[in-house]
Amino acid sequence: MNARIEIHLDSPVPPFEQVRAQLEAMIRNGALADGARLPTVRALAGDLGLAAGTVARAYRELEGAGLIRTARRSGSTVVAPPRGSGAPHRGGQTPVLPAPVAAALEELLAVARRHGVGPETLSRAIHRRGLDPRPPAPGPLD
Repeated sequence: MNARIEIHLDSPVPPFEQVRAQLEAMIRNGALADGARLPTVRALAGDLGLAAGTVARAYRELEGAGLIRTARRSGSTVVAPPRGSGAPHRGGQTPVLPAPVAAALEELLAVARRHGVGPETLSRAIHRRGLDPRPPAPGPLD
């Protein structure tokens, strides 16, 4: 695996979620191709300075989402979703984001979910800050 994972210990997002979100983004964006072998839990934990259980939890969640497959003695491999899978946007296609942006988005969504903020509310808040050229749907933030 040549892609780089960055852990921010000062982030409110737990380290396992940072690992999970960044790996998911790399898989969905094609940076990690179907069949690519992931580092062992111990190897990745050592590289990131994390406990093995932290990385194991991220791998379990990715496996539960159908993005990786883990077999004893064979390790974990990517099971890439079809290109363009995920939440559609205008025109029915999923935008391809650079891996760091996609990982940051996944982290933002995780924090928002934990605080009860839905995707529509989050979208309106992003629009208000000038990052979305589309007008927001009317809602409680208007």
